[in-house]
Amino acid sequence: MLSLDLSFYNWELFTSYILKGLLFSVQLTVIATIGGIVVGTFLALMRLSGKPLLVNPATFYVNTMRSIPLVMVILWFFLLIPMLIGRPIGADLSATITFIAFEAAFFSEIVRAGIQSVPKGQVYAGEALGMTYGQNMRLIVLPQAFRNMIPVFMTQTIILFQDTSLVYAIGAYDLLKGFEIAGKNYGRPIETYILAAATYFVICFSLSKVVRKIHAKVALIH
Repeated sequence: MLSLDLSFYNWELFTSYILKGLLFSVQLTVIATIGGIVVGTFLALMRLSGKPLLVNPATFYVNTMRSIPLVMVILWFFLLIPMLIGRPIGADLSATITFIAFEAAFFSEIVRAGIQSVPKGQVYAGEALGMTYGQNMRLIVLPQAFRNMIPVFMTQTIILFQDTSLVYAIGAYDLLKGFEIAGKNYGRPIETYILAAATYFVICFSLSKVVRKIHAKVALIH
């Protein structure tokens, strides 16, 4: 009969094995979110530019990234980049580059939808005032679009945090890896995987509650 014992889980285990992985997972989530939004915004603007030289490559990139499993992209970057540059770059850096490149495609679609949600009348008003396309986007469209997109950004960030567990495939020391090593050292692999699942659930569920509150506030503003 299977017997579960969680009494071994204590502060020392957390600081020795789990904390390092948690910090990396959070760091990867934050960097990939910021980088993904920045790159994704440029991709969205390229797709909305109406110029084939910008629209076609951006569309190809977004559709390709969104059609490939993240774990495959992680493995490709980890194996191919060292071959191209002639030296290893490490699992942590490879994971960071991969997540920014991959998440940019998803954030791009969020930004594109957000820009398109801004009433056309606001754009026409800016043009009537003599604003250029860039000024219109920077001063009128994007501020409103980003405000509308905050809940969706946060939802995608929660998904991103869950996906950080996939860097386990290339040996990066993330939250899941920390629990795995703790399980091996304490001889309790099943219990530590249960604790890992519980930790992911608590973090993501808590963040989802925050997203609901922010979404409600944004809805009230409108």
